Amino acid sequence: MIDKNAIREQFRRHERDTGSSEVQIATLTKKIESLTEHLKINKKDNSSRYGLIRMVNNRRKLLDYLKRTDEPAYRKILADLGLRR
Repeated sequence: MIDKNAIREQFRRHERDTGSSEVQIATLTKKIESLTEHLKINKKDNSSRYGLIRMVNNRRKLLDYLKRTDEPAYRKILADLGLRR
């Protein structure tokens, strides 16, 4: 299970921030990493694979939005999470 509070602490913009693009992207990234490990063990779990694809697509949309609206924040989140683009 992922620790959402730790992710929020690290990526939030202000004290009460729980839903900014950066927080959502970081949370999705951790979920994607966890689900990828699950699918390495359970190769036939196609319903989880479908959920993984949806999460990746959602993260991609959020990253595109962040790049369009706030380029420095986009570059920072890519570097912090180790995502390549």
